[in-house]
Amino acid sequence: MTQRIRFPFCCLIRGLAFPRLLLFGVTCPSVVCCLLLPDLEGSAHLLLLSRNKSKHELGYCETKAKLALSLDFWTLSSENLLAVLPVDPVKENYVRKVKNCIFSIAVPTPLKSRVRLVAVSKEVLEDILDLDLSVSETDDFIQLVSGEKIVSGSIPLAHRYGGHQFGIWAGQLGDGRAHLLGTYMNRQGENWELQLKGSGKTPYSRNGDGRAVLRSSVREFLCSEAMHSLRIPTSRVASLVVSDDEVWRDQFYNGNIVKERGAVVLRVAKSWFRIGSLEILAHYGELDLLRTLLDFIIREHFPSVEVAEPNRYVDFFSVVVSETAQLIALWMSVGFAHGVCNTDNFSLLSITIDYGPFGFMEAYNPDFVPNTSDDEGRYKIGNQANIGIFNLNKLLQALNPILDPRQRQLAAQILEGYPVLYYTRFRELFKAKLGLLGETKGDDDLIAFLLHLMEKTAADFTMTFRQLSEITQSQLQELNIPQQFWALNMISKHKLFPAWVSQYLLRLKSNVNDSDSERRKRMTSPSSPACSSASFPEAFCS
Repeated sequence: MTQRIRFPFCCLIRGLAFPRLLLFGVTCPSVVCCLLLPDLEGSAHLLLLSRNKSKHELGYCETKAKLALSLDFWTLSSENLLAVLPVDPVKENYVRKVKNCIFSIAVPTPLKSRVRLVAVSKEVLEDILDLDLSVSETDDFIQLVSGEKIVSGSIPLAHRYGGHQFGIWAGQLGDGRAHLLGTYMNRQGENWELQLKGSGKTPYSRNGDGRAVLRSSVREFLCSEAMHSLRIPTSRVASLVVSDDEVWRDQFYNGNIVKERGAVVLRVAKSWFRIGSLEILAHYGELDLLRTLLDFIIREHFPSVEVAEPNRYVDFFSVVVSETAQLIALWMSVGFAHGVCNTDNFSLLSITIDYGPFGFMEAYNPDFVPNTSDDEGRYKIGNQANIGIFNLNKLLQALNPILDPRQRQLAAQILEGYPVLYYTRFRELFKAKLGLLGETKGDDDLIAFLLHLMEKTAADFTMTFRQLSEITQSQLQELNIPQQFWALNMISKHKLFPAWVSQYLLRLKSNVNDSDSERRKRMTSPSSPACSSASFPEAFCS
């Protein structure tokens, strides 16, 4: 039996509707037009995302010298996966039930019409894939990232997994429109798995066409790079290509099917294994394979867990519980609502993956639901912490068949500690957003009080904290809110705002060795949760 979180912060945040917000500082219509209008006129168009950070730590010339200028000698490897994890013996690519394997071999289906590069992340290419940006202008690169060309060492795979969708076991799911190209080890010794999304049908496509549309692909590209810049663990996207292939979608789930353009993204992550990867093995009683996969994941991705330790699966579960709590607290701190928190979308490495109908909160509303198909609001932003417990409980159920009674008891106790882990991190993040130092008994009430005022006045979540980082204590003391601080002005209309200000200013006095200027400097630094736009990568349009 799982715990349901009940706490003043349980209903923290509503999601920002994406079309309104677009990645902190750039309005969505302008970027989409920037992306698409030249392309509609028949010319290729490149959106270059770069964090614009200095390379002085490594030395710019040294860094550039280590980047490949072509794909001629650039290789991937599937060996680390295939040497340990079994593959479906059926090689034909048709939809079917698959048993006793982790992957099926599935080759991407090339797009039929002309393919154009729409966007590329300079940081992903250079810092992760060791490729000079100029490589993105080559035909070889376009063929690679569109699924037309398979590079040396790559054996394309589709992953078999299951999952609970909207709380109900959905059976076999799997990569229905994604192909794992292989693993790349970069010059830092990091292993990154490259996956195409929208690259054609696989044995797991069910009733789907294996394709992705430009609309959703743009959203995934932009949001994954924004989340990275917000220092939230996430998959990354290297590139986005578009074609004139016709893809039909019911965009608003209202029965109105419209024609859209097919697109493919190349996304990267340390691993694409998710809770559903283990669930399907436990569900079908494939326990030896469950142990094999778990040992592989632990060995490759959990260095703090000793693979020879008898309690390794309990230790693994402990890490996943802790890091999942941390991740969801981070989501809440920037107002991010994932939208589809099914177990097949929850990474075992506790990174944000599978960007679908996500949203960022604008006006504070814990009932915000970014997914129009979520009629009951299961995945509303204020319920994300509770969904974390649900999903972790499903992970525990998948592990239980290979745990002894004592280990099951230990694992259950670990899960019971999830609320404390979540609230501890949540409190740390929101104290930082308010510029608070040290520990004071009333901090929880101070945070909850502000969120209450924000909800009652429909104040903008991001800008409220941003403007608190810019306003002076003397202006707050006098309740003299400058006109440009429009979010704070909205809250100031509430009759209890003066009471909150008094509590806040009193709390700031307890900050040891602090000053008002230091507080504001600290809150507006790129590392502060209050400064959610500070590190967004600059967008360059060609």
